[in-house]
Amino acid sequence: MESFLLLKLYINKLIYLKIEYLYTIKLSRMNFDLIKDTVALLEEFQLNNENSVYPSTIEGFKAWIFDQESIKQSIQDNDTDWEGKENGRSPESAISTLLIHLNRYAKTYSKSAISDSDFSTQEDFIYLITLKSFGSMSKIDLIKKNIHDKPVGNLVINRLLNQGWIEQNDSSQDKRIKIIQITEKGLKALENQMGKIRQATKIVSGNLTHSEKIDLIRILNKLDQFHHPIYNKNIDSKDLIDTVYRDFSFENN
Repeated sequence: MESFLLLKLYINKLIYLKIEYLYTIKLSRMNFDLIKDTVALLEEFQLNNENSVYPSTIEGFKAWIFDQESIKQSIQDNDTDWEGKENGRSPESAISTLLIHLNRYAKTYSKSAISDSDFSTQEDFIYLITLKSFGSMSKIDLIKKNIHDKPVGNLVINRLLNQGWIEQNDSSQDKRIKIIQITEKGLKALENQMGKIRQATKIVSGNLTHSEKIDLIRILNKLDQFHHPIYNKNIDSKDLIDTVYRDFSFENN
């Protein structure tokens, strides 16, 4: 507490220095106002922290500021609307529905992007993009990276093999493992269609600003990092929900 008061006294001394001295050290008006605002914030912190909920340190001060901003954000959240909210529909229900809708929108644009090509589905070019971006990998890794069940993934791989867009070879370390890599023909087929594919991805992002896109990536990455380890456990469908609810707490979400 003593060090905290000393900090406040030091800042107060800076504020009330003579004008001549302020001119000498060339303290700008912006910095002068910033110091005054900081002192006012420190005083507010002390008044609100009489019960010592936060430690009287810079870390406690930062934690208090963070919580104040969280309260403001919570107020803003109450202004966010979604379909069915007035009837008690949960935000989780809205999120699930919106994600499903966005996936379907994306598929319609992807379908348009490959309408004049030899690609059958969006999965075909997504598998090729995965191989181009990350290099050769085992068949099972390619399927898992695209979040597919094995039967569905094998159908995609067989289509690509029949087109000559990929090739598979035995692993040098384990003959039971098949290694998949994109061929020159596959690279050419992908490149021929990338213009339309890029246009489709831009359309999917819609009217989001750059900062909104970055925020969305951050949020979607957080969700992906939550779900991906669960997916990799290959939990049986009949046990999946019970297992996830047992292993994770959703009470405070």
